[in-house]
Amino acid sequence: MQSSSPELRALRGVGPAAEERLLRLGISRPLDLLFLLPQRYEDRTRLTPLGALRPGQRAVIEGVIAVADVAYRGRRSLLVRISDRTGQLTLRFFHFSRIQQNSLAAGTRLRCYGEVRQGPLGFEMVHPEYRLLQPGQSAPLEDRLTPVYPTVEGLAQFRIRDLTDQVLNRCLDTLTDALPTAETERLGLPPLREALAYVHRPPIGADLQLLGSGLHPCQRRLALEEMLAHHLSLRQIRERARGDQGIALPATLPAADTLRSRFTQRLGFSLTGGQQAALADIDADLAQPHAMMRLVQGDVGCGKTVVAAAAALTAIAHGHQVAVMAPTELLAEQHRNTFQRWFEPLGVKVVWLSGSLRKRARAQAHAAAADGSAQLLVGTHALFQSDLAYRSLALVIVDEQHRFGVHQRLQLMDKGVRDAARPHQLVMTATPIPRTLAMTLYADLDTSVIRELPPGRKPVTTIALPERRRAEVVARVRDACRSGAQAYWVCPLIEESDHLESQAAEPTAAALAEALPDIRIGVIHGRMSSTDKEQVMKAFVAGELQLLVATTVIEVGVDVPSASLMIIENAERLGLSQLHQLRGRVGRGQDASICVLLYHSPLAEMARARLEVLRATNDGFEVAQRDLELRGPGEVLGTRQTGLTQLRVADLVRDADLAPAVQRIARELLATASPAVEELRQRWIGAGDRYGAV
Repeated sequence: MQSSSPELRALRGVGPAAEERLLRLGISRPLDLLFLLPQRYEDRTRLTPLGALRPGQRAVIEGVIAVADVAYRGRRSLLVRISDRTGQLTLRFFHFSRIQQNSLAAGTRLRCYGEVRQGPLGFEMVHPEYRLLQPGQSAPLEDRLTPVYPTVEGLAQFRIRDLTDQVLNRCLDTLTDALPTAETERLGLPPLREALAYVHRPPIGADLQLLGSGLHPCQRRLALEEMLAHHLSLRQIRERARGDQGIALPATLPAADTLRSRFTQRLGFSLTGGQQAALADIDADLAQPHAMMRLVQGDVGCGKTVVAAAAALTAIAHGHQVAVMAPTELLAEQHRNTFQRWFEPLGVKVVWLSGSLRKRARAQAHAAAADGSAQLLVGTHALFQSDLAYRSLALVIVDEQHRFGVHQRLQLMDKGVRDAARPHQLVMTATPIPRTLAMTLYADLDTSVIRELPPGRKPVTTIALPERRRAEVVARVRDACRSGAQAYWVCPLIEESDHLESQAAEPTAAALAEALPDIRIGVIHGRMSSTDKEQVMKAFVAGELQLLVATTVIEVGVDVPSASLMIIENAERLGLSQLHQLRGRVGRGQDASICVLLYHSPLAEMARARLEVLRATNDGFEVAQRDLELRGPGEVLGTRQTGLTQLRVADLVRDADLAPAVQRIARELLATASPAVEELRQRWIGAGDRYGAV
């Protein structure tokens, strides 16, 4: 819990309860209120006659109460009928007190604000804001647009507006503008104080549509500053990491060179140019006496795991340990099987560690980590549990890193070689990240990109079909399996749900078994035990099963070259990148592969756009860019969980054109050691920087 703030208590109306609620909003000092920005605006600057109201309209109205009564039809409610010279309207209250009921007596004049909707008695407002007007009183209307802020339970909008007014009056003039004037003028953006005053209290006549789009110059000014704050914070993280002592692991050490040579010779194929370039980047980093922080991104099936394995062998040849962490047990199990197949013939001991291990097996894994006999440990979150100690952890490899919270990676990094040195960190993702997004979210990582696929990989043909053509799809699966191919049938849910129409894995498998009695069918989903999942996957890999019905647990990591057909149920419910990841499970062998996207009609516009993208391209980088445009960065990368990368006003798609200015200003501020760097961090990130050591 954050501590009490004397500064907050100095604001009128802030006691212990209000302070606690403000702290929950991330407000620990009065200035923070200026950077709690409105989510939208309401126009309360003019009075609308009751006869001119339309459904869906939010409006200020005045009227005299004709009748007020409690109705018991269905849900108990207080109905207040008001009228003016032009018409009538009902106010409906489901929650009300006796005092409130008594105050709303016939003949009382009210001013209300709310949303108009069609009710059983005509137009009505449900729980509008209202005030009682004295006879003959002419209360002034608002002289500016009314902001609506993000809030927490118990902290009403009028309280936040009042507190923001206090801070605007007291503190706005004390703010220093951290951005170079030449840069903001070049971009046509106003000074900081002007921008804040405008977005908190837009004047009458302000363009609500422009403000709603986030493209008003005052909003853009704040978006630029927010993007800059995050970029600077991540740049500082990288600089601190470069200052941290690491352990130099040159790949030219004879033992390392020999071990890697034996590994690559046994692969049976040559590394692509992209793989070789990424490995060269990693080797250069590992040879340095400070900790590597590198992101390797590439499309599905580009061979990132081979690159990670070669890097791991360098650390192992130096006598150290490597940890490989994956977000799900299924993916971690796939990595374990792959590394065992590659490393055990080389005499390297691979140890498995997950939360589902039995007590004895877990104790053995912990002992092997502690005495160093476990040279490579593969697992999930269990790799960073407090009771696990490594003898000499020199390299951490994190797969699909955006699925982990930043603090989880930090915990694993803290288990390094020794107190004075931090392990190297290699992060991999098969969700390619567009450059503008990577610049803001991963400025703490050096980046290598693998664009080319291994020789022989063929593009997957993608078709979208409505659910009514299911019988044709089942027939195609029958023909494919009878000809010796294998197929996936992916369902978003495990069991039937009353709330979603998505086809569930268990009922789907039963229905397919009935329709395809001569086809050997298996089922795999996240609720199965690790042992059961492993048995099913082994049977599928060995060809004992022809059709695998699965949930999206197979999204990443599963590699079965003979699988050449994939059916995805309810494809309209999944995101673009997830669909692309699933599609990447086929097309890994020599046969032409097909992915069928089954959807329910009618398709929403965004769902239609997603399916069109998948039909048009197999390029994961293009898919990622379109996914970013359609859904936004928070949904694509799960960044909301990290704490460090939540953006309040900036939108990394809409504001991508500000990225070059962000980089220019960051270079200037860091080169001059400007105090503005810390001020920007405090304004926009505050305590979120606690994850900065990752």
